[in-house]
Amino acid sequence: MSSFVLGFQDIDKTKLMVVGGKGANLGELSKMEGIHVPDGFCISTEAFQRIMGETSSLNASLAQLSLLKVEDQEKIAELSGEMRQVIEGAAIPADIHGEITQYLRKLGKNNAYAVRSSATAEDLPTASFAGQQDTYLNIIGEEAILKHISKCWASLFTERAIIYRLQNGFDHRNVSLSVVVQKMVFPQVAGILFTADPVTSHRKVLSIEASFGLGEALVSGLVNADSYKVRNGTIIGKKISTKKLAIDVLKDGGTQEREIEPERQNRPALTDEQILQLARVGKKIEEHFGCPQDIEWCLADDTFSIVQSRPITTLFPIPEANDQENHVYVSVGHQQMMTDPMKPLGLSFFLLTTNALMRTAGGRLFVDVTPLLAAPSSRERILEVLGKGDPLIKDALVTVIQQGDFIQSLPDDKQEKPLGKSNQAPKMADYQILNEYDPAIVSELIKRSETAIEELKQNIQTKSGSDLIEFILEDIPNLKKSLSDPQSFGVFMSAMNASSWVNENMKEWLGETNVADTLSQSVPNNITSEMGLALLDVADVIRPYPEVITYLQQLKDDTFWDELGKLDGGQQSREALSAYLDTYGMRCAGEIDITRPRWSEKPATLIPLILSNVKNFEPGESKRRFEQGRQQAWQKEQELLERLKQLPDGEQKANETKRMIGLIRNFIGYREYPKYAMVQRYFIYKQALLQEAEHLVQAHVLHKKEAIFYLTFEELREVVRTHTLDDQIISQREDAYTFYEKLTPPRVITSDGEIMAGKYKREHLPAEAIVGLPVSSGVIEGRARVILRMEDADLEDGDIVVTTFTDPSWTPLFVSIKGLVTEVGGLMTHGAVIAREYGLPAVVNVQNATRLIHDGQKIRVNGTEGYVEIL
Repeated sequence: MSSFVLGFQDIDKTKLMVVGGKGANLGELSKMEGIHVPDGFCISTEAFQRIMGETSSLNASLAQLSLLKVEDQEKIAELSGEMRQVIEGAAIPADIHGEITQYLRKLGKNNAYAVRSSATAEDLPTASFAGQQDTYLNIIGEEAILKHISKCWASLFTERAIIYRLQNGFDHRNVSLSVVVQKMVFPQVAGILFTADPVTSHRKVLSIEASFGLGEALVSGLVNADSYKVRNGTIIGKKISTKKLAIDVLKDGGTQEREIEPERQNRPALTDEQILQLARVGKKIEEHFGCPQDIEWCLADDTFSIVQSRPITTLFPIPEANDQENHVYVSVGHQQMMTDPMKPLGLSFFLLTTNALMRTAGGRLFVDVTPLLAAPSSRERILEVLGKGDPLIKDALVTVIQQGDFIQSLPDDKQEKPLGKSNQAPKMADYQILNEYDPAIVSELIKRSETAIEELKQNIQTKSGSDLIEFILEDIPNLKKSLSDPQSFGVFMSAMNASSWVNENMKEWLGETNVADTLSQSVPNNITSEMGLALLDVADVIRPYPEVITYLQQLKDDTFWDELGKLDGGQQSREALSAYLDTYGMRCAGEIDITRPRWSEKPATLIPLILSNVKNFEPGESKRRFEQGRQQAWQKEQELLERLKQLPDGEQKANETKRMIGLIRNFIGYREYPKYAMVQRYFIYKQALLQEAEHLVQAHVLHKKEAIFYLTFEELREVVRTHTLDDQIISQREDAYTFYEKLTPPRVITSDGEIMAGKYKREHLPAEAIVGLPVSSGVIEGRARVILRMEDADLEDGDIVVTTFTDPSWTPLFVSIKGLVTEVGGLMTHGAVIAREYGLPAVVNVQNATRLIHDGQKIRVNGTEGYVEIL
């Protein structure tokens, strides 16, 4: 067989590296019974590599490309132009030229052909590269075809293709190009078929787009296509568009736009029979490839021809169930303020700490709420609880329920109890707790936790190998017990319910909303807000030493400790930062994933925040700020009690309110402590496991200790026991994690893959308002700082942070800002609690906030009504 030219019949999926994704898929399709693929051939990647290898200037250009970043657009444009010119101008070697012309004569050299690029990093399950390389239609004659083959080779280095590879982490040297030469179809109608709905992700709904003439008009956005939806062999939706233009072929080659006759413009492009026939073809192709497909098709002379099929790479994976029943899954990440993917060790560790019925998908955790939605009594309670935390989740679940036939209703006495006695989901009745505890109980609970942590630190040091793994497994019940301790739970639930009581009654009695926000400022025992204030104290230590400040401003990585001590003031600065890390160093962004780097492991993360504090504040700011919040809360309390006394039954109302305010002030701070204690245990486990991983590296079982993050805890247990590991597992998991990072997790997804998007239902807001959930009162205007990673924060006093989510690790940043907007969050999530304590207006659960609001824009945040305006 030729090494440079392969006919479709000689190609299958094993030839991916020889003919690229498009070519490999066409080879597979051409062998399928009942699927018509126009005949053609592929020029192999070997031909492309030969052209590259024999053109010395291209190697120098590739070396320069490898050093560039997405931002270097001028240099990318310059190199792109130079490389394409060289490739298009290079003569095709005689032996390759001969094989191409020989194959063309076999198929008919006077036929019209489509000449299309097919890259090795294209049409993959994790990256489609759609539209990155060029396609040329209706090319006639050997000379023209050979010229366009060179153009296709050159298109691997268009600016858009280079930037796409940079964004997706593909090495330019590792991507090669094949060229597909395929007989042209001259269709009456053409279009795209998605075998899963690309908008809702519903795996059982096919979506077809169709327009007159060549499909190029549709792909290039020239026309509005007809849209048809098919489910289970039935057309469930049709949208007939006005199709004014079509792209047709020219007699001597090439294409042209033409106007469609007015009487045809509003006609359906396909009949019902043709729609269903095409849907059957699509399902057959999907079954062959084993995943949802994006298919390009043409209709000519009543025959559907398939000219391309590739995986749909944007669909979020469906959590796997062990049956064929319908299921509804709710994102755990949206409730835990952590929508990033977790590595396998992080996922398995979290699963070890809960009894809830959880599944994983796309590197995220989901709870199966189907049984709770099936029975009317539990349905009402779960909607209420989830709705308090995230109204969009509640609205999405209501939409599922209203579909009627998706969830089979059970009588209350037949309801399944799948969640068991969950550590993370106490009984619904507990939400009415209002206990009169002695305020000293908080100190007792904290002391009890600190003692347990010290014992764990001492005991774990003596363990290694399989003993260590078994020790951690035996200790996890202690972690679970601490998370579900009834006394601990009762303390902060009393405070949370007292907050609800105060808000509801002050609105009814005094017409004032969200007063508990002010009353929650500067409460004692809030470990998370203390963490933010403590970083202000670190800044106070550093501020008098210009040499230290200059040194930290030039910091590039975490290797700054040794040199720091040699500077004037360096020893004091080092001691202050070390003391901070001793108390808070186990925290980090996304801390529910045990694999994430902690501040103690990556202290440079904190340096930008410390420098912002040095720049923006005067000495003593932490005490001033705490006292200011305490005074505002006290004044609000006195004002409320005085006004209440003027009402009928005023003394009684004032006394009840004073009692509730006492519960808030004494106990709401403890709300943050159980999570802090959990993260402390996580860090102790992690340090011990990394020490064990170091032993595995020394024994040549692992190539680096962080490889354990890509194993589940059970797999790690086996590796420690046997000292054997297949390296491929780690690389496959690393690739999967990189892919998962690009996916946006849904709040609610069904077992059909349908993403249920909830909506806010609020009226009387400004027309351009971006709506969210109000969690901390007040209205503030300022500069939006769109920050996706805490370490990238460069803040001025008065900025408003806009981000995807915040967890406790973001708290030190809160001292420098005037307001907060997040895409994820609820009334009692950490960011909301701390925003209230610091008196920051905050709106959370704002869908697509980081895309709708641009860095530097002036915005107004209304934390009382729950919306943002761009000014």
